[in-house]
Amino acid sequence: MTVRYLTPEGMTQPTPYHHVAVGTGTRHVHVAGQIARLADGTPVSPGDLAGQVAQALRNTATGLAGAGAGFGDVLRLTFYVTNWAPEKITDFMAGIEQVAEEIGLPVPMPPASLLGVDYLFEPDVLVEVEATAVLD
Repeated sequence: MTVRYLTPEGMTQPTPYHHVAVGTGTRHVHVAGQIARLADGTPVSPGDLAGQVAQALRNTATGLAGAGAGFGDVLRLTFYVTNWAPEKITDFMAGIEQVAEEIGLPVPMPPASLLGVDYLFEPDVLVEVEATAVLD
């Protein structure tokens, strides 16, 4: 196994992600800003945070697979969400739960950060996902 996840004693628990990932591989995979668009650019789930999280994660899975990786190889996920407010966490987590089994996203997730931003590159984009993975 190239990635080992852990949440050492003394770190906040429970969380929907592990706090630490240790990668031992030699090949790194970086999947840049995935959003809720189909391959032809068609928007998915306009105005629906859960739906956009789910599609952005599907697209991230496609990028990882293209490099021979999967979510079990992911060291870190970063989510950028527009106009973030704490009350959006329910919809955000619903999007993750909607696709976790489908895309092989472990629960708890790899170490992850959620960053609130004012605006992403287009007004209908509510979320963007980036992933870093390691392979032998």
